[in-house]
Amino acid sequence: MPARIVTIAQQKGGAGKTSLTAHLAAAFAGQGHRVALIDIDPQGSLTAWAGLRPAGFDPHLNLSTVSGWRTGPEVERQAREHDLVLIDCPPHGETAAKLAVRAADLIVVPMQPSPLDLWATRATIDLIAAEKRPLRLVLNRVPARGSLSEAMARELAETGAPIADATLGNRQAFAAALVEGLGVTEYEPRGQAAAEMNALAAELLGVLAPARKR
Repeated sequence: MPARIVTIAQQKGGAGKTSLTAHLAAAFAGQGHRVALIDIDPQGSLTAWAGLRPAGFDPHLNLSTVSGWRTGPEVERQAREHDLVLIDCPPHGETAAKLAVRAADLIVVPMQPSPLDLWATRATIDLIAAEKRPLRLVLNRVPARGSLSEAMARELAETGAPIADATLGNRQAFAAALVEGLGVTEYEPRGQAAAEMNALAAELLGVLAPARKR
């Protein structure tokens, strides 16, 4: 099967884009998939996380850092050598972000379950729609015992964007794992946060299974 390309995109800062990229990569690699990470965000947070990983910790996960026009060729190169390629986009609609969206089999858009975050996320949804690529919204940092209000659920539905069934709670383990250069499935494999991340990874793989490059 050809490599599947997943772009994690969100023009609003602070939604957990890089965190989600790292945790998904670790979850996929832990399942035996060969995973390439491509960091095209000038902030370099994903690169910093990868630099904290213990040497030789996971042979299934590799990272490269590129920018601008080099994004496309690097995606193609990594796709030849891996099962999954995850791209961490910059938070604005720059050329590299558009190229990463265009190259993807699926775009994953994290957002917190609040009206302000939803309104800010509409720009990202519009960018993806303009490129005619499939997407999944992922609700991140969902409060304990929290539930969507009817108004929030209605506004989400009005975007027309598919929403992942799996959600990620507001759990300390997600941040604690990153400090160690780990994904939450590696840091606390039997914890609730790991269960949520594994559920999301499985759901996204199910979405990707029938996907084919154009």
